[in-house]
Amino acid sequence: MQFDIRRFDIYRKVPKDLTQPTLTGALISIIGVLFIIFLMTTEFLSFLQTEIVSEIFVDDASAGKIPVNINVTFQNLECDVLGLDIQDQNGRHEVGYHENTKKIALKDNLGCRFEGTFHINRVPGNFHLSMHSAKRMPDKPDMSHFIHSISFGNKTIGDGAFEALSQINKTESNALSTHDYILKVVPTAIHRLNGTVQNTFQYSYAHKEYMSYGHGRQIMPAIWFRYDLSAITIKYTEKRQPFYHFITTFCAIVGGTFTVTGIIDGMIFTAHEIFKKAEIGKLS
Repeated sequence: MQFDIRRFDIYRKVPKDLTQPTLTGALISIIGVLFIIFLMTTEFLSFLQTEIVSEIFVDDASAGKIPVNINVTFQNLECDVLGLDIQDQNGRHEVGYHENTKKIALKDNLGCRFEGTFHINRVPGNFHLSMHSAKRMPDKPDMSHFIHSISFGNKTIGDGAFEALSQINKTESNALSTHDYILKVVPTAIHRLNGTVQNTFQYSYAHKEYMSYGHGRQIMPAIWFRYDLSAITIKYTEKRQPFYHFITTFCAIVGGTFTVTGIIDGMIFTAHEIFKKAEIGKLS
């Protein structure tokens, strides 16, 4: 007996004389194709998108110091009397810190823009802009200010949590008020799709404003940034749907749609045939 490999054909063809095109079948076919195109477009757009997966773990306190970037403008305070002071629970206390900082005079030396980058230890502490290091006190101290940005670690664009103190306008505040910004800093690691890892920090803040008095009931306004570090690190990982998953979904959409539309077409065709037989009295 001669072997015929065609017996293994699981895609048997229906003879053309056993098929019958109908208007209903054509409409269902067109709707089915449009439905497939819609689902495939949606799935393809989903495949192109990047998913962010987050997880948390205990922070490594020995990971080194944290860079801080600061940019604040004082519209009515001279640069000569403005300074940066840094304190923390490790005993650090620096008054008039000036490394990697610059003061830009504004409005004929009547205002000042303070910019700088410095490092802090991984312990609670504060840094503040004040006149504590000034050799002379101005006649009319004015700590009203505009915060362009305060950030910890490497700057990350696109998420306000990484630069929560940004475009903060306190220029209409009482000139003699002290401002307290209480910051909760959270270490954050971002793992990109290209394999790079960005270690940065996000933070939230609260603000209060009050009058502060020094020796002899003298008003000593300042801007304080009091920070506390979370013991938890947040890890964000960028992920994209694998290509094999996209192909699997493609096959499921095409096969499922053709199956369902075939069932619907068969039900409509059968119901139509029964209705026609009933009309001519051949339904038994």
